[in-house]
Amino acid sequence: MNIPSPHVRKRARIEIIPLIDVIFFLLATFMMVSLSMIKNKGIPVHLPGASTGAAQDHSNDTVITVASNGTLYFNKETLKIEQLPDRLRQLKTTNPDPKVYINGDEKAFYGAAVGVLDELRKAGITKVSVDTQNKP
Repeated sequence: MNIPSPHVRKRARIEIIPLIDVIFFLLATFMMVSLSMIKNKGIPVHLPGASTGAAQDHSNDTVITVASNGTLYFNKETLKIEQLPDRLRQLKTTNPDPKVYINGDEKAFYGAAVGVLDELRKAGITKVSVDTQNKP
């Protein structure tokens, strides 16, 4: 004889609406974090303004930063001007046609920026660009 139980057994269900909300929240969070990480491979400096500048992708390129006190950075690594030719030769061997961006502070020494440009020319690197910010 089959006696029914006084407790009704319900089947377990997975509620999909809260799950979708959580997934959209995580997607938006990861998108915002990844967009903020794209900005720059160089050290943050106060760039000079230019009205003719255009945004460019720096994802696979090298950035040489000239800080306001004259310090050089090669992709966020502190570097002396004497070490720059060796690093540029290494860059040229790993990538035969590299793109290099000079990311200089607005108050940086002009001589330091020209020294970097001179070393780039000596190394045979021709794709050189100077980073600026848009002038209002």
